[in-house]
Parts: sequence; structure tokens; C-alpha cells
Amino acid sequence: MAVMAKEARRRVGRPSHRQPKIAVPPGLDRREQIVAVAGSLFAEKGYNRTSMRDIAEAAGLLSGSLYYYFSSKEELFVEVHGTGMKILTQATRAALEQGGDPWTRLGHLAAAHCRAVLENQGFMIMVFPEFPEEINEFHAEFVRQRDEYERIVSDTIGALDLPPDLDAGLYKLQFLGALNWSQTWYRAGGRSTPEDIGHHFVRMLRPR
Repeated sequence: MAVMAKEARRRVGRPSHRQPKIAVPPGLDRREQIVAVAGSLFAEKGYNRTSMRDIAEAAGLLSGSLYYYFSSKEELFVEVHGTGMKILTQATRAALEQGGDPWTRLGHLAAAHCRAVLENQGFMIMVFPEFPEEINEFHAEFVRQRDEYERIVSDTIGALDLPPDLDAGLYKLQFLGALNWSQTWYRAGGRSTPEDIGHHFVRMLRPR
């Protein structure tokens, strides 16, 4: 996904062959590893309390070498946000290809959304409503990325046989809020899988 970044600063340093100190998924190239590490730190410490030095150290890089890949922390945040939206969009589109009636399709979407959010929490900074003030110049790009995904959700909800007095827009917000809030209480290895949680939310929200 293309990143709208500030005018690039001069790249300094050089790539490092050190291993990241934060576990990252296998098969990633060095740039992708940095994005994964940055996402984990942003999720754990917050954007303002995470420095480029922190990211470099956790990624197994010399501080100056990080600028070989990214010119600023702002650029890295945009990349993390875009990666998270890409993961979420691809997962739900693939789930919807399973077909079924509208409620079944919404269940597929909810299950895929939950799995993407709960298994990629470092990338899921986009589920929070506010962005750091320091990156306000990228706000329009963040909104564009969110809107692209929310259109998928809106179209899926729009196909439901909802009562005419039920506001589909509010339904969508309630639906996404419930799915995203699961990050605060979900524990891996519990009795419910991410898919179970997604399908359960759909059953709760379905009018009787």
C-alpha cells in the first residue's frame, strides 16, 4: 500500500543483520519486520512514548540504520496503519467469498474481522478513534483507508433484512465497536476462538 509521507529526509546508516528483539511473523523482509516491531511498540507504549531509538533497538538495528528504511516516526506510523487496514480488508473480502445468505455473510465478515484484529494487534492501531496530533497532516489518508474498509461492512449490513426503523449506520458503528473492543479482554487459548466471538456478536445483534 502506498504511503503518503513527508518529503523524504536523506537516508543515513545502512541495513543491519541483527535479529529483531520482538518476535515477528516468519517470512518478512527487513522493512516489514520494522513495521511489525513498530506496530507492537505503538500498541504497547503508545505513539508519543515510542521513539525511533526504541524501534531501532527492538528491531535489532543501530539507531542510525533505521533511517535507511524510514525517514521519520510519522512515516512509520502511516505504514503501520496502512498495513493493518490491508490485513483487515483482505481477510474480510476473502471471508465474504464463502457466500451464503446476508446474515451468514455478516457472520463470515465478523469472524474474519475478529481473527485479523486479535491475531495482529500490533497493526490494529486503526481501530482507535483518535490519532496522535503530531501526524494530523496524514488524517485525510487515515480516513480514506478506514472508509474503504467500512464500505465493505456497510454493503454487507445493507443487504440484511433489518427492521425499517433500525438505523443501519448506528448498527454498523455498534457492530464494529463490539468487534474491536474484544482486544481489551480477549486472551488466546480461552474457550472461545476469534471466529466464535465474531459469530456470537452477530447472533446478539440480529433482531428477533
